[in-house]
Amino acid sequence: MIERNFITSGRNTIIHKVRKFDLLIVNGGKPIVIVSNRGIGIYKGPVPRKRSEAKKAYQEVVDVATMEVFGEEKTLLFVQALDNKEYKVDYSKTETSSFIKIHQDNYV
Repeated sequence: MIERNFITSGRNTIIHKVRKFDLLIVNGGKPIVIVSNRGIGIYKGPVPRKRSEAKKAYQEVVDVATMEVFGEEKTLLFVQALDNKEYKVDYSKTETSSFIKIHQDNYV
């Protein structure tokens, strides 16, 4: 069993759990989202091809469509970040300011 730097909850929530690693959330051909200990944003850099490359860069690639995560691409995704906020990532609004919004200011 592989130790992950995130856990899933329900059908569309990802919980970031290790401050040292950033999560790169891949959801099909849609923009890649990075989750760090300081918050969340759109990732513009190259995505590591291998798990070892990601680990060296203190990143973990989370492919939403894999069976280990959700098994399908998602239109709406919730991310609980280490900055005590829950974010709503709405992939139907990728080109707008509503793509990533704060859903709850303090989820704990």
